[in-house]
Amino acid sequence: MLRPMPIEPHTVPDVAAGLRATGYLPGASTALVSFLATKLGKPVLVEGPAGVGKTELAKALARYLDRKLVRLQCYEGLDEAKALYEWNYRKQLLRIQAEAEGTGWQAVQDDIFGEEFLLARPLMSAIAAEEPVVLLIDEIDKTDQEFEAMLLELLSDFQISIPELGVIEARTQPVVLLTSNNTRELTEALKRRCLYLWLDYPSLEHELEIVRLHTPELPEAVARKLVEVIAMVRDLDLKKPPSIAESIDWARALLLLGASDIDQTTFRETLSIIVKHRTDLDVVAERVGLKLSAGASAA
Repeated sequence: MLRPMPIEPHTVPDVAAGLRATGYLPGASTALVSFLATKLGKPVLVEGPAGVGKTELAKALARYLDRKLVRLQCYEGLDEAKALYEWNYRKQLLRIQAEAEGTGWQAVQDDIFGEEFLLARPLMSAIAAEEPVVLLIDEIDKTDQEFEAMLLELLSDFQISIPELGVIEARTQPVVLLTSNNTRELTEALKRRCLYLWLDYPSLEHELEIVRLHTPELPEAVARKLVEVIAMVRDLDLKKPPSIAESIDWARALLLLGASDIDQTTFRETLSIIVKHRTDLDVVAERVGLKLSAGASAA
């Protein structure tokens, strides 16, 4: 029997207000899909470029719903043993050695393949949790289609089949978010089981609101110029455009430095906070720096 959630949102505005209270400013579609995920019990596939707040959404939902966050960080070559469970072979061997001489294999097998010999990994931990959790399967696009196929049972029925034990069903109703940087096309079978949310870089006004939330002491003129410059940088053909988190870091740095404006000098001195590739530094310093210089001359 699935237990109820510690916090039960009743409307989309409830979710929007709850996320805002944690420091995450959701768009309308983000609040809507998050609300539906809690009500329908369906996983959410969150796609978009790196650095737009996909992982932060899962963290914010966990804080808002007062749930533990269980995170599986995906990577190339991730397998079931690291994601689901594996047997504690050393403990099993000790149990076998402790069995009385002459004990049959069937008796030993029944003894060593119990839950006490399981090493739970993130997916198993989320399923077996006694209290409701938020399960984050982060950067699913880094895995392969075989791993996606393994996830289907969990995403459909919130259960895991273990050959030696049988089916383990979820004790609680998890909220599941899968994130993808859209580096490869995910399978239709996976997408069918999920609600879908596309997150892109925020509009200028939305990002300004985010920056002001995290650095309310920053002068309004500096905050607005910051998001305008960030928008110019993202329009360039870069290896890695600045993320929202880097916008916030830059705002905090400017606040610490007591900056009253973002002129060409300040921009060049703090550029490494938002640009993290050597070739990108040259492009941004030249093209955006010239615009700042031209703007200062015009003023």
